[in-house]
Amino acid sequence: MSCTGTPSCIYLLSALSLRDLVLDWEPRGVPPPLPGAAATMFSCVKPYEDQNYSALRRDCRRRKVLFEDPLFPATDDSLYYKGTPGPAVRWKRPKGICEDPRLFVDGISSHDLHQGQVGNCWFVAACSSLASRESLWQKVIPDWKEQEWDPEKPNAYAGIFHFHFWRFGEWVDVVIDDRLPTVNNQLIYCHSNSRNEFWCALVEKAYAKLAGCYQALDGGNTADALVDFAGGVSEPIDLTEGDFANDETKRNQLFERMLKVHSRGGLISASIKAVTAADMEARLACGLVKGHAYAVTDVRKVRLGHGLLAFFKSEKMDMIRLRNPWGEREWNGPWSDTSEEWQKVSKSEREKMGVTVQDDGEFWMTFEDVCRYFTDIIKCRVINTSHLSIHKTWEEARLHGAWTLHEDPRQNRGGGCINHKDTFFQNPQYIFEVKKPEDEVLICIQQRPKRSTRREGKGENLAIGFDIYKVEENRQYRMHSLQHKAASSIYINSRSVFLRTDQPEGRYVIIPTTFEPGHTGEFLLRVFTDVPSNCRELRLDEPPHTCWSSLCGYPQLVTQVHVLGAAGLKDSPTGANSYVIIKCEGDKVRSAVQKGTSTPEYNVKGIFYRKKLSQPITVQVWNHRVLKDEFLGQVHLKADPDNLQALHTLHLRDRNSRQPSNLPGTVAVHILSSTSLMAV
Repeated sequence: MSCTGTPSCIYLLSALSLRDLVLDWEPRGVPPPLPGAAATMFSCVKPYEDQNYSALRRDCRRRKVLFEDPLFPATDDSLYYKGTPGPAVRWKRPKGICEDPRLFVDGISSHDLHQGQVGNCWFVAACSSLASRESLWQKVIPDWKEQEWDPEKPNAYAGIFHFHFWRFGEWVDVVIDDRLPTVNNQLIYCHSNSRNEFWCALVEKAYAKLAGCYQALDGGNTADALVDFAGGVSEPIDLTEGDFANDETKRNQLFERMLKVHSRGGLISASIKAVTAADMEARLACGLVKGHAYAVTDVRKVRLGHGLLAFFKSEKMDMIRLRNPWGEREWNGPWSDTSEEWQKVSKSEREKMGVTVQDDGEFWMTFEDVCRYFTDIIKCRVINTSHLSIHKTWEEARLHGAWTLHEDPRQNRGGGCINHKDTFFQNPQYIFEVKKPEDEVLICIQQRPKRSTRREGKGENLAIGFDIYKVEENRQYRMHSLQHKAASSIYINSRSVFLRTDQPEGRYVIIPTTFEPGHTGEFLLRVFTDVPSNCRELRLDEPPHTCWSSLCGYPQLVTQVHVLGAAGLKDSPTGANSYVIIKCEGDKVRSAVQKGTSTPEYNVKGIFYRKKLSQPITVQVWNHRVLKDEFLGQVHLKADPDNLQALHTLHLRDRNSRQPSNLPGTVAVHILSSTSLMAV
């Protein structure tokens, strides 16, 4: 299925294929200090389900009891949302599993984690990435020294922990007790290499509480976990569709972006799509596993050669280090642990890279092989909005919205995608501005996460996406007809959809939609630009009636004027530096300056709600000069709705009101007028 007239397509993901998604995480910021926006976001944390960690811990200490979480009890309801339990599960506190429990043993490492019985390699991969970033894990695991077991103060232990996750635009503090599901005294879900290390099992329990139960973590999406760990935005990259294995230029550009992501504290993951159920977790001859999320733990250019010759020759190889959440089964191709290719790298370089020959699940690959064997990468960025940073700073607009249903079409906000032309414009609409000649724009919509419980069943995502339209420079009311489509996302039943696009200066409308009409749900829209975009929701369909309308009049006509360009303008040795101004009843729109040409393309639009129908619309052309701009000519447009000729090529004239004479040049104008103010 795809939206007609758009390059975008819809991907409907089952629980099986959700696990296929890979993840390339791109936070902005140097690892030790957290990027500006993320740091401030962590400073305001909301208690999840109104459970206050400090108050609950104090109460348990006062009563000398271990905490038992009433909202996530040690019962089957916390394990499964459907089906019946398998082997007898016993909930045990860490003290009942080992003698000397610890949150961390010898610090935190991506090597700590192993996948359990649930299909949550995606979550383990995200935790592996998290463990490699101190600035991030210390936010997810707050006050970790205070939460650690203290053998010298056993009475201070209250069996309660708390963790921070970013959910739907805010940080939440999730409280849990320390009872963990076991079979034969072994943890059945995420666990550590060390039997007495419990940080990953406890983080997983808190995340399962958010999701509704442990079973809800089966077949999830690594990108979602990484977003929840750091408040970033995830960007999926399809390596197969982009043909990165064969296109060296695109591959080199992607590697440079990934190198920048990693060096600035980003998290990256990769995977190989499993097309069928039989493919799921099938091991390939090269040692890689299908339908399996791998954490990217290093990205670097590796220097080849030995001694001074290597330094001066400066031949480097683009390489990626990955980790299998199983803690075993590695890549066995070129540059694998025992590969002869490592002889090309000096001993000091190998030590710097941490190369080992253990089957610990971690291995190196060239980036060309990564693009050849993996199918997906997902970048999840923690966007840097700190103006004190030496790295690129983004301006973020964050707005909450909803798809809602109403009998009145003017109040309905659940119109479906562009395939449904009769209802498409009933969706929520948001306007933003690009204020530079060209700017990179990052846009992400995220639907409110659904919990999976026995009572409500599995929480299914809606198929969502969005389109972006370039609109008139002075638009203030909702769109009612198609404008120039600037970009569009895919439609997918994923929790979030991301798009990165470069757009010229101007005003744009984003229309987020569900794929089918009639669906309801909440969403979060995030727009990142280089300078403030003044992003806001368009709520009104037309100019409102006010108490002044009877005195000053109310618009009787709406006119859209699109000035395409000009030709034959008064020339100069370097060409004209011209721009155009559209004027109507005190309102005006001005184009950007088109430099050094007598045949400029302005491509500028204005929309005007007109009260004085006898007063024409004026289009003026000016030549930009250092001291004083030069008038090149103008035209008057009657813009009668009965005039069926939309495109006009008109001669420029002077400003003599009685007998205007022609000036050099013509201007091409497209005009649309209607007595219905909701026609454009």
